[in-house]
Amino acid sequence: MSPARIPVDLIMSKLAEDVERSQDRLLKSRDVLTGPLDTEIATTPYEVLYEEDRVKLKYYKPTGKVQLKTPLLMVYALINRETMLDLQPGRSVVQNLMKEGVELYMVDWGYPTRKDRYVTIDDHVNGYLENIVNFIRKRHGLEKINLMGICMGGSFCVMYSALHPDKVKNLITTVTPTNFDTDKGLLHIWMKQLDADRLVDTYGNLPGDFLNIGFLLLNPARLMIDKYIGFFENMDDKTFVENFVRMEKWIFDSPDIPGETFRQFIKDCYQNNLLIQNKMELGGRRVDLGQVSMPVMNIYGRFDHLVPPEACELLTSRVGTKDTQDICLETGHIGIYVSSRTQKELTPRIVRWLKDRDAIPARKPDPEAAASHKARRARPKAIDVQSTPPARKRTQ
Repeated sequence: MSPARIPVDLIMSKLAEDVERSQDRLLKSRDVLTGPLDTEIATTPYEVLYEEDRVKLKYYKPTGKVQLKTPLLMVYALINRETMLDLQPGRSVVQNLMKEGVELYMVDWGYPTRKDRYVTIDDHVNGYLENIVNFIRKRHGLEKINLMGICMGGSFCVMYSALHPDKVKNLITTVTPTNFDTDKGLLHIWMKQLDADRLVDTYGNLPGDFLNIGFLLLNPARLMIDKYIGFFENMDDKTFVENFVRMEKWIFDSPDIPGETFRQFIKDCYQNNLLIQNKMELGGRRVDLGQVSMPVMNIYGRFDHLVPPEACELLTSRVGTKDTQDICLETGHIGIYVSSRTQKELTPRIVRWLKDRDAIPARKPDPEAAASHKARRARPKAIDVQSTPPARKRTQ
């Protein structure tokens, strides 16, 4: 029996084909990377109607007929930026809600400076958020508005709804941690051992870059190796490159977190799990989830490594309303907002749920707000800022 022969000719032919394809890809990649790229994020037009300290309120007018009588206020986390919700055309929660006829407001928490070190959770919930809700209520002549929170911003919305249930018509939480007594996910394990006092006493505000490094270390193989290998394999694809750069812009746009807010969130929530136990206090008042009397829609991702389902799913069993709905989507923490597949499901379900609960008495427009809005329309500038917010108590 003669020994097997190595098909040298076939191997060399295959190598030549691979080299030729690689050369073609490199030439095309050069054209893509050196040519014009559309990598802008958060391009949907908006007005700034209210401003207080570093915090702004964005208003997105529906592109079609208004379908809901009650406007929706979206509250993002303090970590990263709300631009995730308007990352790009075609994958934008903001645009999808506008197309559905929702009058949409969104909180922009801005970039904390040294003077914000002593700003607390109470300042965010009973200060900034309370003033913004009152502004929207007055502008529309309504007693209640719809509230939607994302991640840490969702936790703030739960706290607000428990303390001010008379001002919230419907509450939507997405990837919102409320039960921190879980070992599912490395983040929860780390936070239980974190010395928050030492970090805050050292840094003041928690640096955004510090937090970003921590998030990358949660899954370094995927977030620091696989991701960039995928980029090199697809850098001849202009659409892929544009999407990749947009996401990188968002990831590394990381504001600092006010020190005292970070300290309390770590100690009261991650380490002592006070929120779900109705033991957390803000401004001398206990946050009792039993006071959350409005309908609640609770949305989370099955594969979320930052806020696993175990951190979300207890909420609806602890609130004071029976009108609750839990929705677990087959996605992760960020995919719930940027995945084109999830987008087709997320926004329509939210809008249908809100429409079913939108029957309210006729509006009583506020004459002062109406006159102010008419004056704004007459101005040449597209953005109007109300620079004299109502006074609020500041915790020092």
